[in-house]
Amino acid sequence: MDEREALGRLSATLPEAGDDAAVVDDLVVTTDMLHDSTDFPEGTTAYTAGWRAVGASLSDVAAMGGEAVAAVAAYGAPEFEWDAIASFVEGASDVCELVGGEYVGGDLDGHGEFTAATTAVGRTDDPVYRSGASAGEVVCVTGTLGRSGAALRLFEDGEFDRANDLFQFEPRVRAGRTLAEHATAMMDSSDGFARSLHQLAEASDCGFEIESPLPTVDVVDEVADSDEERLELGLFFGEDFELVCTLPGETLERVTEDLSVPLTPVGTVTETGVTLDGEPLPDRGYTHSAE
Repeated sequence: MDEREALGRLSATLPEAGDDAAVVDDLVVTTDMLHDSTDFPEGTTAYTAGWRAVGASLSDVAAMGGEAVAAVAAYGAPEFEWDAIASFVEGASDVCELVGGEYVGGDLDGHGEFTAATTAVGRTDDPVYRSGASAGEVVCVTGTLGRSGAALRLFEDGEFDRANDLFQFEPRVRAGRTLAEHATAMMDSSDGFARSLHQLAEASDCGFEIESPLPTVDVVDEVADSDEERLELGLFFGEDFELVCTLPGETLERVTEDLSVPLTPVGTVTETGVTLDGEPLPDRGYTHSAE
């Protein structure tokens, strides 16, 4: 059983689950778990690990249109090295500070491999869910795609400094707050842009017509050996932590002007089906597995 099947079964008993985070009264609460073997390639610094682990949870707060309040992390490792712990906490603290939150502590535990379980808390009185998109609206994405996929290629080539820089993404908390005033549906692209579209389509009971070119980070052209690989890194790899949202078309110009990061319209909301340039777009992306 993979993550999607497990979550599908859980939704039967947890009807409030299914968005990037839970909203309890005005609090936004989310949790994530990252592992050395699946999330931190060789060459990832402890600072980057702290930044990225906590940043992943802050990205969920952003996807709900929430204001970042605080984050904690449980740090598990086969052995404790003070320099690594201190660097992890520094990275976690810095990414919180970047988006207006605070890293307030956590827990330490022995574990067979380095693992970080993080929780972030935000605040909003008007959350944006995945379920509000309507036919005729515009589909948009913040920033650029392919960042993490390109970073992995750089890690594999031993270009650790550049790869770590790419792994230290900015959670789109400020953008999420601005988008929340107009977005009808929103989520982050942690499982890949294509997978995000299918998840939004399922939640909103709609479809999407997406048109290329998509906004991809420049380094993708440097590391990709073919057009197919460029498409793979931008569409399916995931963990870019950009915001994918739908907006009424008449609000697009105003929202774009108000944002401090690029917002690219990439298509329209339709009644059914998810296509790219008129062809079916596979529901494929990053999926956790217990195997």
